[in-house]
Amino acid sequence: MRVLVVTAVAAEAAAVVADAGPPGAAAVPLPGGYALTRTPDYDVLVGGVGPAAAAAATATALAVADTPYGLVVSAGIGGGFPPHAPVGSLVVSDAVVAADLGADTADGFLPVDKLGFGRTVHPSPAGLSALVAAALGAAHAPVLTVSTVTGSAARAAELARRHPRAAAEAMEGFGVAEAAAAHGVPVVEIRAVSNAVGPRDRAAWRIGEALAALRKAFQQLAPVLQEQP
Repeated sequence: MRVLVVTAVAAEAAAVVADAGPPGAAAVPLPGGYALTRTPDYDVLVGGVGPAAAAAATATALAVADTPYGLVVSAGIGGGFPPHAPVGSLVVSDAVVAADLGADTADGFLPVDKLGFGRTVHPSPAGLSALVAAALGAAHAPVLTVSTVTGSAARAAELARRHPRAAAEAMEGFGVAEAAAAHGVPVVEIRAVSNAVGPRDRAAWRIGEALAALRKAFQQLAPVLQEQP
């Protein structure tokens, strides 16, 4: 299976390709100034921060692909919802959810699909995402996409109330999923947890630990995906 992995920043992409086997990684320029890193296991794209940037980059890579991709993976570090996903753990999506796409009302938040426009959920392929989660020892649960990272206990509680099964939050997955859906390609999101969702406390972040977990995850993932048609 040919796999496109989309990260937000270069450090996440470096974790994905760190152990690329021979002949190693090769850079492939794409329109728009994007650069694809091609390895024997994955094509890896740094798409930028946030859902819009991620969607634009993913759509570009899919549109110009010389052969079709069988899977798109949105990957990187992110926040974890206690107790589902402690710091240093992994989360694999069973659904990618746009958690703040909608409208505030006097009666609370209304997602955009309840307003009659678009969608807010992209299910991940059930069998494949469960297989990936099992192989990585990861939580298999919804991953939320937000345009503003949660920085307060009140917002964390509100998201947990609206999405009680959610295990992680990040900023790119839904954009990647929208682009993948437009091209008819399934999507899975993989997040290594660097911090708890809640009050912003940079001293408590464990970015290095999360990047190491992400690197190990993609080492373990390669043989699993190679067995897929």
